[in-house]
Amino acid sequence: MIRRGNVTLGAGALSALLLCGSGLAYAQGGQQGTPSQPPQQQQQQQPQQQPDKDKEPNPAPLKMDNNAPAPATPEEESAFKALQQTTDMNKKIQLSEEFVQKYPQSRYRPLAYQNLVSGYFATQQIPKMLDAGEKEIALSPNDAPVLALMAQTISRSYNPKAPDAAEQLQKAELYSKRAIEVTPTLQKPENLSDEAFDNAKSDTLAMAHSGLGLVYIRRGKFSEAIPELEESVKADKHPDPDPVNYYLLGIADKQTSHFDKAAQAFSKCALVQSSLQAACKTDAEEVKKQGATQLSAPN
Repeated sequence: MIRRGNVTLGAGALSALLLCGSGLAYAQGGQQGTPSQPPQQQQQQQPQQQPDKDKEPNPAPLKMDNNAPAPATPEEESAFKALQQTTDMNKKIQLSEEFVQKYPQSRYRPLAYQNLVSGYFATQQIPKMLDAGEKEIALSPNDAPVLALMAQTISRSYNPKAPDAAEQLQKAELYSKRAIEVTPTLQKPENLSDEAFDNAKSDTLAMAHSGLGLVYIRRGKFSEAIPELEESVKADKHPDPDPVNYYLLGIADKQTSHFDKAAQAFSKCALVQSSLQAACKTDAEEVKKQGATQLSAPN
């Protein structure tokens, strides 16, 4: 059983990720606004038709927006400044919700939706986070951090009985691949340290590869899942890594008869304190026994 919505990325780290996404859009000059105003993000449009499962998505062309919104009014500037300066998470959510309702054409909408994604994520309001993420992606189709977070969350909260189950998996796949493609092009924002920027990119890639790996597992493509999950655990530089990815890697290795590698993955999962710890210990012992009695597949 795969846990739903288990993400170890903290709210602070997510804020850094979102900042990196903003820096990307500003550096590439592909979003509306002027240099004196906060940068905005670019993200993948929600797919309107089902893409080829095995085809890498082509990035949308980056271009200047000829229909940029009008400059913000003093009232709008004040409202946006207030929500940006608020440190209380619930208050930030409230002010961001009010802002996007009151200023539906504001140039600051992407940043307001970023606040909502971060806030809903931190307070585990997953349906609202997914909704805010879709709106942010529609505005900023190349926002790697939000794309990665959305891909991982969709794949982990996936309901196979939902009427749009197949569409959700395709969306998670598309978002994952776009985040993986865009992340190497990120430009470091001036107000972010090199270390924070590198960590943010690593977190983005960890989530994106995790989401894609889980999509493949849900489709029964275990061999394709393995390299994605290996990239995910490699990119995760946290002292306590996300145990879900080691658990998923153990499942994929077990299903492909890589018993030694499965035992290693389950054992690493078991070292991290989580609700998966006991199950990973049991699975590690089980695959060790399988490896002793069954022929393992070549690496």
